Amino acid sequence: MRGATPGGTSEALTDGVRVIVRSDYLEHQSVPQAGRFVFSYSVQIANEGPRTIRLMTRHWIISDAEGNVREVRGEGVVGRQPVLLPNEAFQYESGCVLRTPWGTMQGTYQMHLEDGSQFDAEIAPFLLASKSVVTVQGLN
Repeated sequence: MRGATPGGTSEALTDGVRVIVRSDYLEHQSVPQAGRFVFSYSVQIANEGPRTIRLMTRHWIISDAEGNVREVRGEGVVGRQPVLLPNEAFQYESGCVLRTPWGTMQGTYQMHLEDGSQFDAEIAPFLLASKSVVTVQGLN
C-alpha cells in the first residue's frame, strides 16, 4: 500500500513497516524573494509486523519545481538507529530547504532484522509546498 495526498502527507506499508509522513511550510524561516523555501516534515515509523527491526540507513530523493534532484544518504535518522519491537513506533521531525516554492521527497529506510536479513521500507512521495502554491492549486 502506498500513496500521497494533497497537503504533504504520504503513507507506505512495506513488510509490516508503515511509514507516514506529514510536511509543513515554515513561512517564518523562508525568504521567497531570495529563493529560500523551508519545510518541516514529521515521520512516524510503525512496526506492524511480527519481527523486531532496526532502522540502519536512510535514502532520500528530493526534487524541486525546476526538476533538480538531489539524493541524501546516511546512517539512521536524527542521529539514531531506532530498534522497534512488534507494535512499536518511532517518530521524529526534520526539515528541508528548497530554492523553489514546491517540490517532493521520497525514499527508503534500510531495516535490519535479528536474523541478519534486511529490506528497504518505502517512504512514499510527499509534497513540499508553500502556502502560495497550495492556494493557487486550490488545495487550501
